[in-house]
Amino acid sequence: MHVALPVFRALADPTRIRILLLVRRMELAVGELAQVLRQSQPRVSRHVRILADAGLVRRFKEGAWVFVRLGEDGVTRPVMMALDSWDEGEAVADTARLAAVRAERASAAEDYFTAQAATWDQVRSAHVAECDVEAAILGALASRPLGTLLDVGTGTGRMIELLGGSARTAIGIDRSPEMLRLARGKIEAAGLAHAEVRHGDMFALPQSNASVDTVVLHQVLHFADAPGLAIAEAARVLAPGGRLLVADFAPHDREELRAKYAHLRLGFDDAQVSAWMDDAGLDARVVAHLAAPAGVDQPLTVALWLGERPPFQQQVAA
Repeated sequence: MHVALPVFRALADPTRIRILLLVRRMELAVGELAQVLRQSQPRVSRHVRILADAGLVRRFKEGAWVFVRLGEDGVTRPVMMALDSWDEGEAVADTARLAAVRAERASAAEDYFTAQAATWDQVRSAHVAECDVEAAILGALASRPLGTLLDVGTGTGRMIELLGGSARTAIGIDRSPEMLRLARGKIEAAGLAHAEVRHGDMFALPQSNASVDTVVLHQVLHFADAPGLAIAEAARVLAPGGRLLVADFAPHDREELRAKYAHLRLGFDDAQVSAWMDDAGLDARVVAHLAAPAGVDQPLTVALWLGERPPFQQQVAA
């Protein structure tokens, strides 16, 4: 019984229950929780600490921000089941304010993408030589045909341009109309008649279950408010034996990238991405860490991770 005491103590305050219900929906920074709860950030930080001590949430620091996510399933599942069976009280108002946080994040990102669309490829090349990243991507996917290729967050279509010639069909998804306009021009110029781009969201892909052979998330996750959900959605559309390639920054402390380039996350470590892939039913491995050349001021490292959906026979056996 003593093991459960910290959990019951943590649940004794209604604000802490509200925090649990919020972070179940998405990872939130402490400042964003304070905005939704309409409480001071120090007060919310104290509530989060109590929840973390009880194992109900986990905290992780990215630059000047502290993000909060739900704790381990073994601790949180019975609590969430109990909460779901009761009246959630202020949860409806909290959900509405949470939608405002989501909208603010999306608006900031879309404003940035619209302003940067014409020079997007140069922005992506600002830290690590893009030719080195692209060579690593080609190497990671060289072992077998790409089949049906889906590029999530395609931007100006560079990944379609790079990989589309080796794919049976290629589709790029992006939320920005300006990006898609430029991507269409690039794809047409490359003569990729079997490739197309569509308006779509990384969290609600238009593809059906198990319909895609290769999914690429190239420099996309650091714009996602819920990176684990983006990986889970990409995994959903993977056919048996399909592959998900993620290319993004390793952890860093370049706080100015939030304001200047609309980054929501300051990179990801191998364990974090591998855990998301594992949770989505993919066999994960680290492909490469590509460091910026010597002499670059405040260098960033680009990492590549590959997740593979087990073949059908192995899934059945499991």
